[in-house]
Amino acid sequence: MTPAARVQAAIELLDAVIAAAQADGAPADRLVSDYFRTRRYAGSKDRRAVRELVYRAIRACGPLPPSGRAAMLRLVADDPSLAPLFDGSTHGPAPVAPAEVAAEGGIAPEWLLAELAASGIADKEAAALLDRAPLDLRVNTLKADRSTMELPVPAQPTDAPQGLRVEPASPVETWDGFRDGRIEVQDTGSQLACLAVGAQPGETVIDLCAGAGGKTLALAAAMNNSGTLIAADTDRNRLSRLAPRAERAGAGMIETRLINPRQELEMLADLRGAADAVLVDAPCSGTGTWRRNPEARWRLTPERLGRFADTQARLLDIAAELVKPGGRLTFVTCSLLDAEGADQVEIFLARHPGWSADLVDLPLGRARGKGWRLSPFHDGTDGFFIARLSRPC
Repeated sequence: MTPAARVQAAIELLDAVIAAAQADGAPADRLVSDYFRTRRYAGSKDRRAVRELVYRAIRACGPLPPSGRAAMLRLVADDPSLAPLFDGSTHGPAPVAPAEVAAEGGIAPEWLLAELAASGIADKEAAALLDRAPLDLRVNTLKADRSTMELPVPAQPTDAPQGLRVEPASPVETWDGFRDGRIEVQDTGSQLACLAVGAQPGETVIDLCAGAGGKTLALAAAMNNSGTLIAADTDRNRLSRLAPRAERAGAGMIETRLINPRQELEMLADLRGAADAVLVDAPCSGTGTWRRNPEARWRLTPERLGRFADTQARLLDIAAELVKPGGRLTFVTCSLLDAEGADQVEIFLARHPGWSADLVDLPLGRARGKGWRLSPFHDGTDGFFIARLSRPC
């Protein structure tokens, strides 16, 4: 592919990303993969170059762009070296018309910037949400230990007890340590959120929104494969990925439960009031993960944020029913908005007299309301809100 053809390919992909954001369709990384699956002529250098252009353009635009071409012109405004590639050549983009307007730049739509600022995220801290994300690993203590773990590339220890950080492009899934379950890919912030649960061997622990089980596996390691660990979720596809991961990790004590939406309590009735700890890693806006999914900020609306907050409150109430007297509930969102963090905790405590918020004291982060916040700017992790709540005896 010529440099101009790469730009045109990026424009076509950006059109697909914009359409998917409007229709709540596939994420950008899947769209990029699908695009090149049908274009075998594109070599590895072409794929890397086009992907880089796509993500640079996404990061350069604040609100949803009107088109992929407008998004690319926004990137041209920031990087004039790309302007000559709009040359009208074969497979390249048409020349820029005199009246053609680039998409609007910035960090996010205005309403969302205001929500972030009201939640204490502004200026450099807001800009850091669009930085490049690192690649973090968790050493699985069921099979290995960070102190003796050897990897094919240099790795730096993180502030998580078993965390390592490697270069972002590292082919982790091809390594022996990944294939035999000694390491898992997991952001340091996610590892610390699991640490806040305080899961112990022999306990009964429920991961209420387990998804594909990344945090479940970390909890299994913390419990030394001893006790009862329930991984529950309403998404069959995501939950089905946990079993092979658990087998690889040697985490044989995990029980998965597929539950129907709005029937969580009925389908977990045998665990009502029985759990030492419940983790609610709730569905959220994902504002803390924009470094990995920068187009996510185009999908969020005030109405969708409100629906996330409603879902979180409902899941917290369900979790409260599962916790035994004296037990604990850990609430986690990968969001930096108070509506999905500190405010949720305050409202929960008002609904549940007698419950209290425990002190969360992790190696990274700082207090936010009655919980704890991690942010890309201060901590180099994904953005997280973490709170631990205790049920009275």
